[in-house]
Amino acid sequence: MIPKARTESTQPRLEPMLDLEWSQAIELPRTVASATRPSDIRRAWVHRAPEDVVVALYRASSGMHGEIPAPWWLRAVVDGRLESRELGFRIEDRIAGLLGRRPGWEFVPWAADGESGYWEFMPSERGASGHSIPTTVLNTSRHDGWIDVLPAHSSTTPPPIAVAGFAGLRSRLGEFEASR
Repeated sequence: MIPKARTESTQPRLEPMLDLEWSQAIELPRTVASATRPSDIRRAWVHRAPEDVVVALYRASSGMHGEIPAPWWLRAVVDGRLESRELGFRIEDRIAGLLGRRPGWEFVPWAADGESGYWEFMPSERGASGHSIPTTVLNTSRHDGWIDVLPAHSSTTPPPIAVAGFAGLRSRLGEFEASR
């Protein structure tokens, strides 16, 4: 005798595909290549959706896989160390206001998936020192100053220099720009 088929439900059982959903949440438009500051690339779902919904999806997605690609500010908000996404945007915009006016600094929008881009000091690349990778300023969630600087280098990436916030960046810019 053939057993009867289960009749609990005739509908297929669908489970959310968190990896795909998160990938779409951080996906940037193709126009980011022409961005000249972080605000130009804030077009992904994580930048526009209600912050509590973004945080909930991030937690659900990272809970299954550990660390996932995400903007620095989102990791800091989820850790309870940064008040809001808006504060993260203000930090990025202050850096853009400072570096965007200084000669030699260029914004690089194509950072790692989900990230907010970074700034490179172009005179430090292939200058008198011959470095092949320029001095780089990027935002981070690894400390509460939110800014790291990678000195110009040619081979192994040096450890990042933790900068004490925007004021620390402004006061040390001469030092960071001196490497050429």
